[in-house]
Formats: sequence, C-alpha cells, structure tokens
Amino acid sequence: MRIGLVDDRIIDLDKLEAIVSSLPDVEIVFSTLHAEEAYAQIKNETIDLLIADIEMPNLSGYELADIIHSHALNIAVIFVTGTSGYAVHAFELNVHDYIMKPYTKERLSQSIERLIEKSRSSEMTGRLYIKQKNDIHIIQKKEIVLIERSGRSTTIYTKSGPIKTYLTLNELEGELRERDFLRSHRSFIINIHFVKNFSLYAKNSYVVTFEGLVEKAMITKEKVDFLQKNYF
Repeated sequence: MRIGLVDDRIIDLDKLEAIVSSLPDVEIVFSTLHAEEAYAQIKNETIDLLIADIEMPNLSGYELADIIHSHALNIAVIFVTGTSGYAVHAFELNVHDYIMKPYTKERLSQSIERLIEKSRSSEMTGRLYIKQKNDIHIIQKKEIVLIERSGRSTTIYTKSGPIKTYLTLNELEGELRERDFLRSHRSFIINIHFVKNFSLYAKNSYVVTFEGLVEKAMITKEKVDFLQKNYF
C-alpha cells in the first residue's frame, strides 16, 4: 500500500513516519509538512492512502479529503488530528478513520492494517476485452463507472472516457459477475462504488448520479431496495 503523510508539525510528522515505516506491505511515497505538496501528489493519484492532520495553514487536511471525495479518487483517508470538530463532516466524506492526538502506535497501526485487509478482500480484478473494428480495447473492470445500452450500441463509461461496442448488456453482464456491478435497469449496468446519489424520477424509478461523471443512469425502486438491503 502506497501512503502519503502530511502534518505541519515536525514532531507529529516524525511520529507518523516512524509508525508507518515499521509496518509490512507499505511504502511511504511522501512525507511532508506542506499540504500543497500533498495536493500535487494526490492529483496524480500516486498513493492509496493519505494520512493527514486537519488544521494546517493555506490548505487543510479536510480540504484535501474533500478534493479526493469530490473527484472520486481511489485514495483512502485517515485523519490524525488534535481537534474533534470535524468528525461528523469527515465521515460524510467517507474517510477510513478519525484518530485523535495523542494516540498510540497500536491505534494507528491497527487502522492501517484494517484498511489493507479491506482492500485485499474487496479489490476488483480482471479486465474486459472489447473488439472494435481493427482495435481491441482492454478495460480494467475497476475503471468502469456505468454501461448504457442505446439503440443497437452500448457505451461503457470509464474513468478515462467512453468506449462504444455492439455487445449487449446481457453479454457484458455475463463478463461482470463481480458483486460491484448491478443491472440497475434494462438499459443500464452500474458500478456501485461510484454511485453518488439517487433522485426520485417516477413512482418506481430513480436517476443515478456518479462521482466524477456527468452521465446518469436509471435504477428501479426494486433494485434500490435490493441495494439498501444487501450492500449498504
């Protein structure tokens, strides 16, 4: 797991670095006193986990977490902070943990280990191979946000852009057997990890919006109930 550390107090940053560097299966990509440097690394998604103080000059840890959340970046966040005032807002941003200073080595180590174990158990692997005229597109399944059938063609919307194919949703559904994907509607397959909001559209259907994507999908009330019962 690639980890970035940011805290504007050198004594707290040194403590973070000492604890994290002692753990197996981790790599410290950066350790900085400056949130702006952390921001530059975050934009390039060079890390899997950001461990940050909250109250820092110019750019706060909360603002860094908000950037990660609003841009749907695949980066977990642990706050290690001396203030409790952001706790409720932090969990709205789906942070992994909120650790109050002073803390023990065991407290932080266990939090990171839980995240590593969670990542191992939920990581989506595999690829789709989409043949299109003279090209073959290789798509990482974890990059797929939604798939839409319109007319005789299907569009696969990924984090890096759309790809069109003549494969049907039934054919693609057979390739996407992971728990992460749901046939939400006769015309849509969605990746539940990118879902941001459900908005009531009609009596028995909702519009789905996604992190980092303008395009929307439809989902039936029955499938919303299924999601609430089995996923959330």
